[in-house]
Amino acid sequence: MMRKLLSVLLMLALVIALVPAAFADEALEPITLTVFRGDPGEAPAEDNKIYKLIEEKFGVKFDFEFLVGDLDEKLGLMISGEDYPDLFDGGNSADKIIQAGALINLLDYVNPEDTPRLWAHIEPQKARLIEKDEDGNDVLYIIPNYGLTDGPQIANEVGGPAFFIQKQVLAWAGYPQIHTLDEYFDVIEKFLEANPTNADGQPYTGFAILCEDWRHFCLINPVQHLMGRPNDGEVLIDVSTDDFHTETFIDKPYAKPYYQKLNEEYHKGLISADTFVMSYDQYIADLSNGTVLGMFDQAWDFGNATAALRTAGKDENTYVALGLIYDEDDVEGVLPEGWTIEEHYLNGSLPNVRRGFGISVNCECPERIVAMWEEMLSNEWQLIFNWGIEGEDYYVEDGRLLMTEEQYKQTQDQEWQKHNKARAFFESSPKKQGWILDGEYEGNCWEPGNQPEIVKGLMTEYDQKFLEAYGYSKFADFVNPPIELAPYGEAWQIDYTPVNVDHTEFLQIQDKRLPELIMCDPADFDAKWDAFVEEITPSATAFGDFMQQAVLEEVAKVLG
Repeated sequence: MMRKLLSVLLMLALVIALVPAAFADEALEPITLTVFRGDPGEAPAEDNKIYKLIEEKFGVKFDFEFLVGDLDEKLGLMISGEDYPDLFDGGNSADKIIQAGALINLLDYVNPEDTPRLWAHIEPQKARLIEKDEDGNDVLYIIPNYGLTDGPQIANEVGGPAFFIQKQVLAWAGYPQIHTLDEYFDVIEKFLEANPTNADGQPYTGFAILCEDWRHFCLINPVQHLMGRPNDGEVLIDVSTDDFHTETFIDKPYAKPYYQKLNEEYHKGLISADTFVMSYDQYIADLSNGTVLGMFDQAWDFGNATAALRTAGKDENTYVALGLIYDEDDVEGVLPEGWTIEEHYLNGSLPNVRRGFGISVNCECPERIVAMWEEMLSNEWQLIFNWGIEGEDYYVEDGRLLMTEEQYKQTQDQEWQKHNKARAFFESSPKKQGWILDGEYEGNCWEPGNQPEIVKGLMTEYDQKFLEAYGYSKFADFVNPPIELAPYGEAWQIDYTPVNVDHTEFLQIQDKRLPELIMCDPADFDAKWDAFVEEITPSATAFGDFMQQAVLEEVAKVLG
C-alpha cells in the first residue's frame, strides 16, 4: 500500500514539476479531443496512468476511434460529410485528407520563437517536410510520427520489410544461412513435411500473403527487394544513373520469377487460397497463435502478433527478418542493363513524411494541441512516453536507463500496455528517436528496445542461444547494414494524387491478377503472365512516367 502511495505521489510531483508557464498561468478548461487513427487498435484502460498524467497536466482527455474495415472507404465517408476529428491520422491514405482540405497548416502555429522544440525537431528535414500549396505558400500538415532521429542510426533489428521466418524453422534445420528464394522455401517445405502440425495439433501454414487494402504491399513489393533495393513503394530506382532511372517493376520480366515461384509453392500446398481474402485481423490472429511459418511483411505491421507470442512465451514462434535476393540464375537475361544485385533491405534514417497526426479544420483549439506537443517534446515527457515512471517501470544506475527482466517483459504485454502506455496517442504524435543528445541522460537511447544494455542483457534465453548459434549479437546482423539514404528519400512518400486514376487502376489490376497467377495451373502461367503484362502496361507506363519526373523533382528540392 505504501509503495503504491509513493508511486502516486511521485507521479503527481512529476506533473507539477513539468508544468510550463503556458499551462501554469491559468486554469485550463478541461477538454476532450476526438481522435481518429487510420489503423485498427484498442482503446486504453480507464485507469491508464499516462493518460491520467496528461489529463492532470494539460486538462486533456481523448476520445479514440480506430479503423474498422477499409481505410479509403472510411476516409471517403468522413470527407464527404466533412466529419473530421480534432486529431486526424489518415494512415497510409493521409494524402486524401490533405487534398480534401481537412487539415490545418501547422506553420501557422509552429515557428522558432513560439515552439522552439517543435521547430528544432523539424528543422533538419525542412526540405523534405515543408511543401508548397497551390498558391506557392509554405505548408506543413503533419509532423512525422517517426523518422526524425538524433545521432547515428541505430539498427538492432529490422523494423521494416523483409521475408520473415519462424525461428524454430531455422533451429530445426541446424541454423542455416538463407539468402535466396529457393533456400527460403526449401527449408519451410522440409520443416512442414516433418512437422505438419504444432504440439496442439494445429496445422502449420507455410507462407502467408496479406492482400487487404493498403497492406497489399505484402503481395506487391517483394520484387524490388529481391532486386537489391530498399523500399521505394511500387517503383524500382537505379540510383547509379544520373537521371535516377525510375520504372514500375511489377510488369517487368524480372518480376515473373517471383510469382512463378509462388505459383510453384501454392501447388505444393505451402500457400492457402484463403490468404488472398484474409482480413488483417485474421492474419494477425494466425500469426499470434504461432501457426504461420513465413511471410513477406514489414515488422511494424505485425507487431501485435509478435507481442502476443512473446507474452505467451512462444519465443520459437517469433520471426527472423531475412534479406532475400534473387539468385543470378533466376533472372539471367532479364536484368536492366548494368544492374547488379546486392542485398539492401535497411535504408538510411528517413522521416515518415505525411504520416501521423494532423489537426483538422474542425478543431476549435489547435493552438492548445500545438502547445501540448511542444511541451511533450521535452526530455521529461519523452522519458514518460518511452520509459514510463522511474522507480516503477525502469531504474537509473550510473546515469544509464535500465529495466529489470520483469520490467522489460511487461512492456511487451498487451494487457499491461493498456494500463501503462499511451500508445494510441504517442504512436501518431511527434516524438524523439535515436540517441538522447542532451540533459541528464545524454548517451542513452529514447527507445528502451534500442538501449544497448537491454538489447544484450534482457534478451530471452531462447533468443540469446539462437543468436549465439549464428555467431551474431543482434537480429539486424541477418541483413546488411543500412545504406546511405537516396536524395529523394523513399519514393513511396511521393504524393500520387496528380496521377491518382492511373495509379488506382495500376493497383487494382495487381490486386486482381497476381492472386490468379499464383493459383493458376502451372501450364497456364506463361500465357496468363503475358496477359497480365499487356493489361497493366498502360497504367504502369503512366504511373512510371509520373514517378520518374517526381523523383527528379524531389532530388532537386533536397539537393537545391
